[in-house]
Amino acid sequence: MKTISLLGTSSNAGKSWMATAVCAWLRKQGVKVAPFKAQNMANNAFATLTGGEIGVAQAVQAEACGLIPAVEMNPILLKPNGANGSQIVRLGVAGETVLARDYYETIEESWGIVAETLDRWRGECDVLVMEGAGSPVELNLMSRDIVNLRPIEYTDGRWVLVSNIEYGGVFAQVFGTWGLLPSAMQRRGLGAIVNRFRGDLSLFDGARNEFEERMELPYLGCLPFDSTLGIDDEDSLNSVVRLPAKDRPYVAWVKYPQVANSQDMQPWLQDKGIQNIWTVDPEVVRGAAAIVLPGTKNTLSDLAWLRERGLGRAVIEVASKGVTVVGICGGKQMLGRRLFDPVSKETADGLGLLPFDTEFCEAKQVVRNESVLADERWETFEIHTGQSRLNEGAEFESLFEAGPMGSGKLKSDGLKVGKVWGSYQHGLFDSPSVRERLLEEAGIGGVVVSRADWRSKRLGVYDSMAESIESHLDLEPVRRYLGL
Repeated sequence: MKTISLLGTSSNAGKSWMATAVCAWLRKQGVKVAPFKAQNMANNAFATLTGGEIGVAQAVQAEACGLIPAVEMNPILLKPNGANGSQIVRLGVAGETVLARDYYETIEESWGIVAETLDRWRGECDVLVMEGAGSPVELNLMSRDIVNLRPIEYTDGRWVLVSNIEYGGVFAQVFGTWGLLPSAMQRRGLGAIVNRFRGDLSLFDGARNEFEERMELPYLGCLPFDSTLGIDDEDSLNSVVRLPAKDRPYVAWVKYPQVANSQDMQPWLQDKGIQNIWTVDPEVVRGAAAIVLPGTKNTLSDLAWLRERGLGRAVIEVASKGVTVVGICGGKQMLGRRLFDPVSKETADGLGLLPFDTEFCEAKQVVRNESVLADERWETFEIHTGQSRLNEGAEFESLFEAGPMGSGKLKSDGLKVGKVWGSYQHGLFDSPSVRERLLEEAGIGGVVVSRADWRSKRLGVYDSMAESIESHLDLEPVRRYLGL
């Protein structure tokens, strides 16, 4: 097994995107390829068939490889939980929440899990495409870094450096990162890539000489930005809050501090005639044709924030006027009447728009499901703590049916009271029928809903990503290393 790691000069350099593109490209070459990230920090998580959690980025990369997502693709997942630190998920199993300082004191335990998992991959694939995190040369953290250089050394692998020209200072990014790498690690480099160039690529023609005169690292080329080749974000940092355009109706997605699984918005972006925007502004919520409360890593904390910002009051107001409101996972819990945490003894009133109470518990529900609406079937998943129990005499409609993948057992899922919806299913909007139902109920006309299967569309995007790197980059150093 050979390994290639996609390192970055910084966060948001495009490592996840590039790793996905390389996975898709190698698959097209007939290579048996798999993705790997030793340690991920993100609240955007995906449920595996075994009931484990991994980062969404690795699930996307698995799909690009033609593989079923597995916990071995992301052995350590850290899920930030505000000031309380991060919850540690080891090989898919959620564990304790710790502060960063305490986590680093036991970092060798985490490395042991990573090393054992890397050993399991030997013989399972020809190439393991590894993704780094942040920068590999954070000098204050390098001795405790188990995601960037250490997996490369352990597997005798090679690396490619990705930089983001959107930030400016791309030469300083690349030269600085290269210069701070240990000399032995410098020799493992296959090349550098400049990512996300906007405008006339010929303006960057002289870059090869500038790079190669200053360091012994091949320049692999410059990749133009292409908004049609977007994939699910690793985290919510790229879910930018913005104001809606005035020429079209919009769906407002509330962006709490600890928003999770923000990729639930992605299917909407292929539909024409409707805007989907992230907001923290009560007035934007009041002007929306529909509102979505997405998932959250900390329902009680984000519910309190919702109230402090006046967003809770805005949601209640628009719901009373007949505007459609949808809550997904933690957002669903907020729409209920009461929330109770028996561990912290914390109790909170929900927004009171749906007839149930939620009690939190330490056990986490992690399930891959098949959902069905009329004659449409699609994949969804649940990742949540807490059980929601209907109030006595509650009246509601079900939204669709769902059940564990492969079980053949479906039952009513989700609930709807008036124009308020609630569901634990992430991937709810992957269904064109669900999006059409929301638009119809919200009275939003003139929208062209893409009927394309969302999974098929993603596979097409992966192919286009592979074509993009093949046409714009010099991949010969990678080919030579892999013997292609």
